[in-house]
Amino acid sequence: MPGKNFVLRTTPQETAAAAEAAVGELAQRLVQRLLNDRSRPAPDDRAQALALLHVLDHVQKAAERLQQEAVEAGARAGAGYPQLGAACGMTRQGARRRWPGLFDHSHDKPTERPIMTTPARPFDVLLVEDDVADAMLIEEALSERGARNLVQVTDGVAALEHLRAPDTARPDLIVLDLNMPRMNGRELLKVLKSDENLQTIPVVVLTTSTAPDDVTGAYSSHANAYVTKPVNLEEFEQAVQSIDAFYLDTAARPRP
Repeated sequence: MPGKNFVLRTTPQETAAAAEAAVGELAQRLVQRLLNDRSRPAPDDRAQALALLHVLDHVQKAAERLQQEAVEAGARAGAGYPQLGAACGMTRQGARRRWPGLFDHSHDKPTERPIMTTPARPFDVLLVEDDVADAMLIEEALSERGARNLVQVTDGVAALEHLRAPDTARPDLIVLDLNMPRMNGRELLKVLKSDENLQTIPVVVLTTSTAPDDVTGAYSSHANAYVTKPVNLEEFEQAVQSIDAFYLDTAARPRP
């Protein structure tokens, strides 16, 4: 993969020290310019301290913008989340959470390729899932597909409260677990598909259950798809992204 590796001839500590020294020198020069070149301010000069804070805030924002540009350039050049994360001292998962939507997922190699277009608005996804670990995996897998407004609730009662709130955006997709407290996924699915205002929202059941009765029951209640959660983490991610690719990229969605 092009741009996969790079080498700096300094330790992380040396790089950090050099960066801090350069930024500090730049900030002080900017402050002196803003304060009419007061080159020798008193140690307790409040104006100097506030001006420095102001400048450092803008330096930080500028650095964040430049970092975003560098991340996008690295992705276009062939670097994936593992390389982007390593460059910033974080894990692949951390890089995906910090810079979501850089790549489209593909089963062909390379498995990550830069997104060329973005939707007119982020897609809204309602995740009804009470397992914290599974919810995090689903969120990460969806974020890699592009801009997603993900709302997670942990049972059917909370899902209905969210969907029926007057200021709630209508989801483009509902991802539904079956086994949950209060109102489980089976009960929620029946309510959703009998409600004229909600029945056209695509609902994909994503669950650990392989029981034939659960599969038949879900389709009898008009689930749009039934997907069993794979045990393998990579296959789990691929399953979620396949759901996302079909229902948000390929299938036509009903108008609200």
